[in-house]
Amino acid sequence: MSSQTLASAPVSASRHFGAGHRWKVLGVGVAANASVMAGASGIPTTAVWMRTGYHFDNAELGLALGALGFGVALSELPWGVAADRWGDRPVLLGGLASTAVALLAMALWLAPSGGHAPPLGWLMSAMAVVGLLSGSVNGASGRAVMRWFREGERGLAMSIRQTAVPLGGGIGALTLPWLASTVGFAWVYGWVALLCGVSAWLTWRWLHEPPAAGCAASPACRAPTANPLRQPGIWRIVAAIGLLCMPQFAVLTFASVFLHDFAHAGLGVMTATMVAVQGGAMAMRVWSGRWTDRHGNRRAYLRGCTLVSVAAFLVLAACVQGSAGQVQGPWMILLPAMMALAGICVSAWHGVAYAELAAMAGAERAGTALGMANTAVFLGFFLTPLTLPHWLAATSWPVVWASTATVALMAWPLFPGTKPSM
Repeated sequence: MSSQTLASAPVSASRHFGAGHRWKVLGVGVAANASVMAGASGIPTTAVWMRTGYHFDNAELGLALGALGFGVALSELPWGVAADRWGDRPVLLGGLASTAVALLAMALWLAPSGGHAPPLGWLMSAMAVVGLLSGSVNGASGRAVMRWFREGERGLAMSIRQTAVPLGGGIGALTLPWLASTVGFAWVYGWVALLCGVSAWLTWRWLHEPPAAGCAASPACRAPTANPLRQPGIWRIVAAIGLLCMPQFAVLTFASVFLHDFAHAGLGVMTATMVAVQGGAMAMRVWSGRWTDRHGNRRAYLRGCTLVSVAAFLVLAACVQGSAGQVQGPWMILLPAMMALAGICVSAWHGVAYAELAAMAGAERAGTALGMANTAVFLGFFLTPLTLPHWLAATSWPVVWASTATVALMAWPLFPGTKPSM
């Protein structure tokens, strides 16, 4: 397929909506994903206060946090198929608006107050519902980006969109622990609901289907002959993405607990560490998207990034073991720094992986392919906080972080390395 054909969709669409409209569409994708991830990645940073406010032990805490990921895992694929069938705009609008309503309901009825803590079962159910509704965001926004941007721009565009994950996580890490510790969880849930509401308004204002004469009618956007669900190559990358996200979720869900319980860090250190993880991940995602667009080497980058992540977690485990539980002096700086480094390394590859996956599926089937990937991702989001407390109770923090390196290494052979990306 020629570059002229690939470029025809965005050029025609730009003439209809204005030359810069595709960047507004990208902005909608970033805002939508960031608002949802402010909750999905931000709420776990309140783990210490959730444990106290709801009277949970570590295992119950893992169940509550994992329920959100379980809900997203169940809904990602159906939402992606729905976006391919009915379009990005209705799916994204409905998902964001309903997520905001569900979070407002949690703020009103499921926040601990006056010594009363809602039951674990109710909180888990509500978290799962929020996950089911917010699962609409990724597939629909990714499909929109694929349809508005041409090959040669998609790696950068998808990487910018994927900066929404650490951006939302950074917003959550910066604001939610402070809200939880000062004014309570009603404000935690209400703040995330407000972010989702603003994103729904931006979606209504800016997200439109590309003109039929531009994208939908061009060969670049027509659905491929094979359904992504029937392509083994796509399933390989989906499995690799799911595995490589588990160490990332170990950082996002239990780094604050590790820093508090093992490193005896205060709120300032915990917040700074998690903001550093999210900020560093944003910068690395933009750089990696642009770099792989220029060099056409997405698959090689994914394999290399996996090995770097393995090394980072092994070094973190060695540092934890080396401190021998005596966290003082240089260890008080080194442990948060190594935690941030490992979190950044294992978060840097998302945009490149999603661009490669969506390109393999084709723009018209990108919703399904991205839904498959995020089903695997959020299955990991469910399983990681569910199993990590039990693994920690049976072993130790050095073993936990070494185990995350092992899981990351399992993803390496699943990323294909023979065919260069175009």
